[in-house]
Amino acid sequence: MKLTVSKEDYLKAIAEAESEEGTVIAATIARWLRVTPPAVALALQRLRRDKLAKVDRKGRISLTSAGKQVSDRLRLRHHLIERMLHEMLGVEWYKVHDEAERLEHSISADVERRLIEKLGATGPCPHGNQINTSAAERRRSGLEQLWEVASGHTVRVKSMHERDRGLLEYFNGLGIKPGVRLRVLSRNYDGTLTLRLRGRATQLGEAAARKIWVSRISWRPKAAS
Repeated sequence: MKLTVSKEDYLKAIAEAESEEGTVIAATIARWLRVTPPAVALALQRLRRDKLAKVDRKGRISLTSAGKQVSDRLRLRHHLIERMLHEMLGVEWYKVHDEAERLEHSISADVERRLIEKLGATGPCPHGNQINTSAAERRRSGLEQLWEVASGHTVRVKSMHERDRGLLEYFNGLGIKPGVRLRVLSRNYDGTLTLRLRGRATQLGEAAARKIWVSRISWRPKAAS
């Protein structure tokens, strides 16, 4: 069986979508990879033939043990490359995901081993994400999406969705990145949050706020009127 770049991309997308969204169907993969439904159907046919993925009667997609092994290795390499680019080469945090997407397919086992020796086998990537951490695991550790935080809370940004370069650049322009503290001032009728960040008020919509994971620092109830 030959593992092509395309097969690896599909296997990693299935694993990542499952960890973030739970149930994965063909439409999920099309959205994650920005490809057409016919392309997904053909790819799934090949993955099933190679016993790397399964599709049940309801169209739910999952990886076999062999498919998971491939996706885990690729996700580890992606994580290590992001850290290398940021921590060793100084590449901006919002750029490293796209670079790692290209490089993850080409590094050798020897380079992977050396990166682990240099950076360690654990530790967050520049977006604050640990290796192979799911949304459920984030919640179990006490994190929540910024959109879920009530007015009056101060939070620290812990991690964020990293697949959208445009969104990451938008966050960077606002000053929102892992480690930053911000306060939720209000939840607005138009579906936005008003945040206090760097001493000024900033608006953020629901779609963007759901891509940010935070931990609460404090809460001060409003004084009675």
